[in-house]
Amino acid sequence: MTREERIAYLKSEVKKRILILDGGMGTMIQSYKLSEEEYRGERFADHPHDLKGNNDLLVITQPEIIKEIYAGYMEAGADIIGTNTFNAQAISQADYHLEDISKEMNVVAAQVAREAADAMTEKTPDRPRLVAGAMGPTNRTASISPDVNDPGYRNTSFDALVEAYSDQVRGLVEGGVDMILIETVFDTLNAKRPASPWNRSSTRWTLSCRS
Repeated sequence: MTREERIAYLKSEVKKRILILDGGMGTMIQSYKLSEEEYRGERFADHPHDLKGNNDLLVITQPEIIKEIYAGYMEAGADIIGTNTFNAQAISQADYHLEDISKEMNVVAAQVAREAADAMTEKTPDRPRLVAGAMGPTNRTASISPDVNDPGYRNTSFDALVEAYSDQVRGLVEGGVDMILIETVFDTLNAKRPASPWNRSSTRWTLSCRS
């Protein structure tokens, strides 16, 4: 199916029933109890910074685990799976010194999710599975100071957030997502940033949010 066909299916199906989104990715990843070496994989074996806990990186180093998690959710009834990209933008990835590959993470994450969704769709062609490009809040806040002694201080800027989110959006779209999911954002000012790239886009996209 093309993206246009999947979106047509989505618009038709939501008039008939409630579509089910998958559950948490991080909690499922934790159940695998992965080691530092497993997070690194071969490609990042010599990376100079600890990578354990960087769940977004697993789409590159452990894609089969991510696909296995997706399969479980879809077998349980999920209609839509979210990409494993909650922190896959340059601002958050800077903590691991991996900001330079943030776009690649999103492309690969979308491809991994697309492959998993399409594989399930082949088994149940009457019920296509969809992919939502997940975008989290970053580890910075635009409207709250991280320093209680300096309420006016901000550790990021509007331009920095827009740049990071725009790069993430480009990767997700290139990788093949059907829609964008802005999720778990505690700062509403931050939540406006992921939508900014769409104001300049000529393509119609579905944006959704979950808390």
